[in-house]
Amino acid sequence: MSNETSFKPTLGLFDATMIVAGSMIGSGIFIVSADITRNVGSAGWLIAVWLITGFMTLTAAMSYGELSAMYPRAGGQYVYLKESYNPLVGFLYGWSFFSVIQTGTIAAVGVAFCKFAGYFFPALELTDANILATVGPFKIYTAQFVSILLIVFLTYINTRGIKAGKLIQTTFTVTKLLSLFGLIVFGFIAANGKIWDANWTNAWSMRHMTSTTEIGQVVGMGVLGAIAASMVGSIFSSDAWNNVTFIAGEIKNPKKNIGMSLLLGTLIVTVIYVSANMMYVAVMPLNDIAFAPSDRVAVAASHVIFGNVGTYVIAIMIMISTFGCNNGLILAGARVYYTMAQDGLFFRKAGILNNNAVPGWALWAQCVVACLLCLSGKYGDLLDMVSFIVVIFYVLTIIGIFILRKKRPDIERPYKAFGYPVLPAIYILMGIAFCVLLIIYKPNFTWPGLIITLIGIPLYYIAVANAKKREPDGL
Repeated sequence: MSNETSFKPTLGLFDATMIVAGSMIGSGIFIVSADITRNVGSAGWLIAVWLITGFMTLTAAMSYGELSAMYPRAGGQYVYLKESYNPLVGFLYGWSFFSVIQTGTIAAVGVAFCKFAGYFFPALELTDANILATVGPFKIYTAQFVSILLIVFLTYINTRGIKAGKLIQTTFTVTKLLSLFGLIVFGFIAANGKIWDANWTNAWSMRHMTSTTEIGQVVGMGVLGAIAASMVGSIFSSDAWNNVTFIAGEIKNPKKNIGMSLLLGTLIVTVIYVSANMMYVAVMPLNDIAFAPSDRVAVAASHVIFGNVGTYVIAIMIMISTFGCNNGLILAGARVYYTMAQDGLFFRKAGILNNNAVPGWALWAQCVVACLLCLSGKYGDLLDMVSFIVVIFYVLTIIGIFILRKKRPDIERPYKAFGYPVLPAIYILMGIAFCVLLIIYKPNFTWPGLIITLIGIPLYYIAVANAKKREPDGL
């Protein structure tokens, strides 16, 4: 048992903003533009996908500002859903968060770290030559083992206290922001006018690129399907901005600083993401973006800009980025399980703080699930499943703003959702459209994600029954 009974508010506005930006910028911006370009086949639609995603992210973040000011405590989105609807909906989010959303994202970023480390160490490439062991139908690669080691190491660091996690997060986020800014600036300096003009010729003619030479025109409903498929990557790259709400109990003046950090962090990242893709279009032909080796678009761009030396530098920066991103994800995620345990809806040990005033048991439980997901070694598969479930709960949470305006008009709202009710309503419609299109065009991993979420329904009633059994004993 721990002597600590509550979290210590030690994080200021700058720290909170770095958690928002650092958790968002992982591996996606360096990779997913290749898949997006293959889906849409034009510069205009590539940038449009990122702009649409940026609009949705900023709208959601500014809407969450109202909720975070109303309920400035650990647990974030889990708390908002519980208060807006009922404990069951909150639990379904917490269960999905534990089984797919947060742990799947941690695993995907860990796999991406190894993907770029493989540029220096061929043993980390996911090829049959690098299989460590075969267990039944499963093949365990060196890269998966390294991904697991990374997650275990960062989990251990975060069990040592919030200050250790804060130091890593701030250092690595500042580093990645500066490196991305430098890449964008030097990229525009090295821009090739002929390439730029060629890429923007027929910029709004959507095409599906199936090879370096074969291109198929996309028309009708296929356009919406291509946009939805493309946004899987951009939404994944822009996700985790809400992680700061999970650690509200450790932020100074949370009613003010959480909302402000959400706005600042998402705005910084959105500008960087759109600028980075404009830079890609300025230095590389669309074919080179779409078919960059192993989808490493940023490495290919840096090779054009800096030559061979720049390629190695940017690969190191990307490894730093994914390292820092996973730290933020690991740090924040365990606070949700802690709050669920406090409500009697998760393992009791997850609701105990260790001697360093952090939920140590919850951190290790999260670590175990993320490591198991790492064994899949499928970055794209995890990405598809996570993006679908994430947007469903974002939509439900923003609908919750409308519900709470009527249900709890008495609660103080130091910050109100920007553009209410228009902008939140637009986000809800866009989010629903995205999920429906994803079910139609990419069902293989959307349905499994939904099924995993629904499994939480019987688990909820089991948790409630167990909690009632413990009540007479005072446990």
